[in-house]
Amino acid sequence: MEKTKGRKIGLLTYILIGFVVGVIFGVLFKDASISISWIGDLFIRLLKMLIVPLVFFSLLTGVVSISDPKKLGRVGIKIILFYLATTAVAVTIGLIVAGIFNPAAGMTLAPVAGYKPPAIPQLKSVLLNLFTTNPFQSLSAGDILPVIVFALFLGISAILAGEKGQPLVKVCESVAEAMYKLTTIVMTFAPFGVFSLIAATVAKQGPTVLLPFLNLILVCYLAYIVHVVLTYTSIVKFLAKANPFKFFKAVSEASLMAFVTRSSSATLPVTMRVAEEKIGLPRNIFSFTLPLGATINMDGTAIYQGISALFIAAIYNVPLGFPQYLMIILLATLGSIGTAGVPGAGLIMLAMVLQGVGLPLEGLGLIAGIDVILDMGRTCLNVTGDVACTAAVSYSEHEFDPKGVLNTI
Repeated sequence: MEKTKGRKIGLLTYILIGFVVGVIFGVLFKDASISISWIGDLFIRLLKMLIVPLVFFSLLTGVVSISDPKKLGRVGIKIILFYLATTAVAVTIGLIVAGIFNPAAGMTLAPVAGYKPPAIPQLKSVLLNLFTTNPFQSLSAGDILPVIVFALFLGISAILAGEKGQPLVKVCESVAEAMYKLTTIVMTFAPFGVFSLIAATVAKQGPTVLLPFLNLILVCYLAYIVHVVLTYTSIVKFLAKANPFKFFKAVSEASLMAFVTRSSSATLPVTMRVAEEKIGLPRNIFSFTLPLGATINMDGTAIYQGISALFIAAIYNVPLGFPQYLMIILLATLGSIGTAGVPGAGLIMLAMVLQGVGLPLEGLGLIAGIDVILDMGRTCLNVTGDVACTAAVSYSEHEFDPKGVLNTI
């Protein structure tokens, strides 16, 4: 008698179950949901525990695995151009959608009394902070950008050192492999973490917080969807030569995790596993491009900044001309690059955009109440864009077969 094999339930299914149950639990049991929020906090801590070592060692091994310095430079230029181009397109789409569907329609709001906007970093400070004076301090503090720069320099140096650099390479490769295994262990806790995070969010924010700003939320999410349909679908179909439906289905686990955690950096372990196991992207490329993307590729953040700027301008009746629109595109693109891949960081960089076009910074206080909801969608978009751009670069390097692993889905 033939034994029938049951269909194995995947991690994504359990995460979805945790998500749905969390929403229901948050609505029905507000106090209990808040009291168990520590479970979600623990999950975030576990993810954060992975971030710095995973980024450092995976990026370093990614650099040294591209043993040809010319190829390293080629891949680096390609992915940065992809990230910059998609971010500029994203904020443009955001402005167009906001221009068609006024996110502030019918709303007259007053500034929030006593609101203090976050400090705005100066451009020179951002550039100087890319280069750490103490790499060990940056590693311990979790400063991702200087860690990335240091890993790039150290990886290139290991290549140039030849045979004498090989012991360092082997150690880093070993640690990277161990980090990938540790990521798998941590992810078994994901459904419980997702349940707690969503339940606490719903309990704290409540459905009523959506009502006054529902139009702004809908406009932002519409722009997110348009960007996926127009930009990412085009990249996947025409530049990566992959089936968009299968691609987005494969990347959905990472996208959902980004939606829940609201952190590109915290989602990075999941994103890297999905890229390799479900899409078939080469590790020597995605271990370089994905950590970089989690830090500088923020398409969703750019859309959010553009729409939020128009929203605040409409509320305070501040007219914007074509120069201001160009300034929003420029600042939102640069601001998204400087945005840390952690929850809520986009709100900080929005201050730079508002100041650049002369809009009142008090407007940040109005958006802060629903920023968590907007942050979910923009982070989901950010992570999806990282993988789409990586797929295109991998195909251009003849290292991605769209009919390989991805075709089994």
